[in-house]
Amino acid sequence: MSGIGYALRPGTSIAYKTCQGQIFKKIRPPSNISLPDARFYEKRVKFAGNFIFFMATFLFEDIVFGPVKSRRLGVSLGINLLPGDRKWCSFNCIYCECGWTGKGPYDSDGFPSRPVVAAALKQRLIAMTAKKERPDTITFAGNGEPTLHPSFPGIISDTVALRDLIVPEARIAVLSNGTMLDDPSVFNALKLVDQNILKIDSAREETVRLLNQPGKGFSYSRLVENIMRLGGKFVLQTLFVRGTYNGKLVDNASEGEINDWLELVDRLGPQLVMVYTIARDTPVTGLGKVPAEELYSIAARVEKLGIKVQVST
Repeated sequence: MSGIGYALRPGTSIAYKTCQGQIFKKIRPPSNISLPDARFYEKRVKFAGNFIFFMATFLFEDIVFGPVKSRRLGVSLGINLLPGDRKWCSFNCIYCECGWTGKGPYDSDGFPSRPVVAAALKQRLIAMTAKKERPDTITFAGNGEPTLHPSFPGIISDTVALRDLIVPEARIAVLSNGTMLDDPSVFNALKLVDQNILKIDSAREETVRLLNQPGKGFSYSRLVENIMRLGGKFVLQTLFVRGTYNGKLVDNASEGEINDWLELVDRLGPQLVMVYTIARDTPVTGLGKVPAEELYSIAARVEKLGIKVQVST
């Protein structure tokens, strides 16, 4: 199997770690070698003798995590507004480092409250500045889609105030799939941040549905219309990947895909385009990186449109 895996004997436990070495969750496989608790980690699992082999996707337990050195955002202090024990997202991307989105049903009890988020962020920023450490970016990411938090607009307002007070040079970024842009309060809140980073992995709806597996009610045309309403005041991020999934070819970096995507990029006119490929474990096997030389070739074509581009390999 691809990626980094672990082997466990029944009755032993392991700490999940990211490439930054942070521990997120421990799971003890049951004695009958059944799957680990799917609320925490949905894995591609193989059984071999008395061992369990599985992919090392992970969840964030803390509200504020890091800082970590981000390929795209520099020294990034992360904020997770979602429950710490499961992924909560309107997409179910086949490459997501947090694993699969559970089937639910979910309630809102797992969301940290607005005052708790503000207190956690203030405490961490004060602690960092006391050590003469300062983040380049305060980044809303975590275990799914941050704009699903019912108090997202208020939390953004609190974060802007804390940033201005403690680390005024830091940027605020939100990594989002844009599915909540229909909500006026979310739309307006995203206009307040320095980097409103929105995901579109393909200009073809069928590819989006294969790669991102959006939930019920998703409208690709409506997503594009909502992003158009931002008037170019956003950052577009696209992850390029190829391989196979459920017997279907996955390749959003083919020549036809790129031509259609470039037309969409030109139409949307973002401030910046972030081009990247997978760098961590995925919940499925069969996916691979798009080579760096291809990413830089794609970036050069974006630059010809007069749009800034950033490549992460």
